[in-house]
Amino acid sequence: MRIMMKKHAKMLAGTGTVLALGLWNLKNIDSAVYATGSDWMRGVYTSLLVLTVAGVGGLGWLFFSARCSAGERKAGASLKLEQIYPAAGLFLGLLYLFILPPLSAPDEISHYISAYQLSSKMMGLPSNASNGRVLLRPQDIWVEDLEGVYEYEPDEAGNLQVVLKSAEGNTVFGEVLDESMYETIRELWPNEQYMPERTDELTAQAKLEAEAAQNPDGSFAVSMYPPVTTTALAYAPQAAGVALGRLLNLNTLSLLYLGRVCNLLFFVLMTWLAMKRLPFGKEVLFGVALLPMTLHLSASFSYDVMIMGTLFCFTAVCLDLAYEKEWVSWRDVAVLAVLMAVAGPCKMVYTVLLGLCLLIPVRKFGGWGRWAAAALAVGGAWAVSMYLVNSQVIVSYATTVQEESYVQWAGETGYSFALMIHQPLRTLKMFYCTLLWQAQHYHMTMIGAYLGNLDQVLDVPYLLVTAFTLGLFCLAFQKPGENRMIRSGRRIWIFVLCAGCAAAIMASMLIAWTPLNSKVILGVQGRYFLPFLPLLLMALKNGTVVLTKDINRSILYLMCCMNGFELLHLFCVVCMRV
Repeated sequence: MRIMMKKHAKMLAGTGTVLALGLWNLKNIDSAVYATGSDWMRGVYTSLLVLTVAGVGGLGWLFFSARCSAGERKAGASLKLEQIYPAAGLFLGLLYLFILPPLSAPDEISHYISAYQLSSKMMGLPSNASNGRVLLRPQDIWVEDLEGVYEYEPDEAGNLQVVLKSAEGNTVFGEVLDESMYETIRELWPNEQYMPERTDELTAQAKLEAEAAQNPDGSFAVSMYPPVTTTALAYAPQAAGVALGRLLNLNTLSLLYLGRVCNLLFFVLMTWLAMKRLPFGKEVLFGVALLPMTLHLSASFSYDVMIMGTLFCFTAVCLDLAYEKEWVSWRDVAVLAVLMAVAGPCKMVYTVLLGLCLLIPVRKFGGWGRWAAAALAVGGAWAVSMYLVNSQVIVSYATTVQEESYVQWAGETGYSFALMIHQPLRTLKMFYCTLLWQAQHYHMTMIGAYLGNLDQVLDVPYLLVTAFTLGLFCLAFQKPGENRMIRSGRRIWIFVLCAGCAAAIMASMLIAWTPLNSKVILGVQGRYFLPFLPLLLMALKNGTVVLTKDINRSILYLMCCMNGFELLHLFCVVCMRV
C-alpha cells in the first residue's frame, strides 16, 4: 500500500507541476492576445494545456500503475519499458510536430524537397526538371516563396522555372517561427490553399505552358532548392506520406503533416524494435529518445530519423549477439547487412560503428570461416551501397588538392583531405581548439537547447538542459543488484568507436564547411552525436559509481513531464514573437 501511494504521489506531482507551470504561462498568452488581437490563441493554449496534462498523467499511469497481463512474466508485474515507449514517443512526438510547424527543423526544406522528389517516383510521375531540380505541383511552390517574389519562365517541357534574379529575398515557410506561422496554419487548415488567387493563376499558367510544350505528363513548377544527394531510402517514410496526400489531392499543409507523421511513426517503430532487442540498457535508449532534440527531429522531414533508427537497431542487434544470444544465424547477419547498407550512405561518418560487430565472439559464428563470410556480407553490403550512392563524393574528397578546395558559403578557400594529411599538427590544433571552445555548444544542441533552425529564441531553459543531462547519467549508472555487462577491454573499444565517430564528424565538417581562416571547426551540431549516444552511455556503467536505488522509471517520467512543460513554453514563445 505504501509503495502504491508513493507511485500515485509521483504521478500527481508530475501532472500537478506541469499544470501549475502551464497555468502560470497563461499570462504570456494573454500578453500575446493583447498584442495581436488573436483571441484564438487563448483557446488553443487551453486545449493544449488540458491535452498535455492528461497525456502526462496517462504516461505516469503506464510507468507506475499499469500491469502486464497474467501471462507475461509474473502476475501483476509492471509494464516493460518497451511497452511504454510507443505511447510516450508518439504522444510527445505529435505534440512537437504540431507546436513546431513544418519546415522549422534544421535543413527541413531540403529534406522536404527530397521526399517530394521520391514521392513523384513512387507515383510514376516526373520528378526532376532538366536542370536536376525537383518538380512540384504549382500549388505547392508557395512554401519556399511566402512573399510571392518568384517570377517564372517555362523550360522546354513547359515546366515553370523560377527566374534566378527574382529569388532574392524569398521567405521559406517555417524558417522563422512567429505568431504569423500559427495564423497561416489556422487559415489553411484543413484543406485551404495559400493565397488561392495567386495559386490558381500559377496553376493555369503551368497548364497552358504544358499544353504548348505538348507535355502529356502535366504541368509542374520547379523548386529552387536542390534535393539532398543520398540514398532514396532515407526519405521513404516521408515520401509515402507526401504521396498519400497527393493521391488524395490534399493541400500543401496536409502533405507536410502527413510526411512528418509517417517519419515519426517510422522512428518510433525502429526505436521500439531496438529497445526490444537490447539485452540491457533499454532505459538509456528510452532516455535518449525523450530528449527534446530527438523528439523534434523525429517529428520532422529530417533524414536523421532514418540514421538514428537504423543505427539504434544496429547497436541493439550487435549487443544482443555479443551478450545474450548463443548463436549467430544468417538471418542476424542479413539484418546487420541491411541496416548498415541503409545507414552508411546517409552519413559516411557513422561507418565507424561497423566496429561494433567485433564485439561478437567468433565462437558464436561457429568458427573463423563463418565469421569471415559474415564479415564479408556486412562489409560488402555497406561497400556496395556506399559506392552506388557516394562514390563521387568520396573521390572528390580524396582527390581535391588544396588549391581547388573552396567553401561556398564563406566564399573562401577551405581545408582539403590532403592538407589534413600533410599538416597533422595543424589539424590536431584545430580539433583541440574546437573541443575547447565548442564543447558547450555541442552539449546544448545535442540535448535540444536551441530548436527550430538552431533558433536561440526557441530555447529549452538551461535548468531543463541540466536536468535532462543528469537524468541520462543516472539512467546509465549501475543500480543495486544489476550486473555490469560491458567490462574492461570491450568498454575501451566502445569508447574508441564513439570517439572515432565524433572525430569523423568533425573531420567531415572541417573539409566541407570550414574556411582556412577559422580557428575552430564550423558546422558541427550536437544532434550529429545522437546516433551513438545510447552506446556511449551504456559503456559508462561501472562499479565505482553505483546508485543506491533504482529510479529509472521516475527519471523517465520526469523527462516526459519536462517535455510537457517545454512544449507549453515553446507555444507561448512563438505566440509572443510578433
